[in-house]
Amino acid sequence: MKQTWLIMGMPITVVIEDRAANAQVFQNIHDYFQSVDTKYSPFKSDSEVSRINDGLPEAEWPEEMKHILKLCEQTKQQTSGYFDGFRDGKLDPSGLVKGWAIQQAAELLHSMGFKQFYIDAGGDVQANGREWKVGIRNPFDSDEIIKVLSVKDLGVATSGTYIRGQHIYNPIDDKQINDIASLTVIGPKIYEADRFATAAFAMGRSGIEFMESLDGFEAYMIDLNQQATLTSGFNQYVEAA
Repeated sequence: MKQTWLIMGMPITVVIEDRAANAQVFQNIHDYFQSVDTKYSPFKSDSEVSRINDGLPEAEWPEEMKHILKLCEQTKQQTSGYFDGFRDGKLDPSGLVKGWAIQQAAELLHSMGFKQFYIDAGGDVQANGREWKVGIRNPFDSDEIIKVLSVKDLGVATSGTYIRGQHIYNPIDDKQINDIASLTVIGPKIYEADRFATAAFAMGRSGIEFMESLDGFEAYMIDLNQQATLTSGFNQYVEAA
């Protein structure tokens, strides 16, 4: 079964290959993503993020929010500051929350006994149980798929500006011109792939070197000159043409 919704400002598609996957199962996943948007959207005036930015005392912050902030700080340390859950003094954990939410939804499906499923939220994917095909879009022509990946029990995340514009900034130097069009990361879980894809994209050309240094990750970068650079093990996941 398959369902698609528009939540968090993006299409979210869930595919479950199990006859037990009824409408209520999908409703549970839908409601989960809806709750994440309600709590973590920086664009909703009544979200937890907005309330914190409006001065909510730290003693009143929900425990889950404190956990998210710890994850943001951990990622900041692991990426030498190229990821930051704050911008201009305002909390914005968006660069981490999407991948985290997909991973939590995957764990929810696991807890319900499902093994073969696929979750795609805005192009970031968790693929479980069997080999799933994931396409990488041409950042200069979104109708074209330039690579098809075959992944099992892995996450695939792409950071870029070709759909949502320049929404990823460099916390080290926000005036630096980034000449990267897109960067796709394959990792052991979508949470890991997503957060490192965000940071590596912010690094610019050195992002692909950062990804090469991480065990268990592969990446594919396309620059504004339409030239591709990939990590040493990336091609093991590419479907033959």
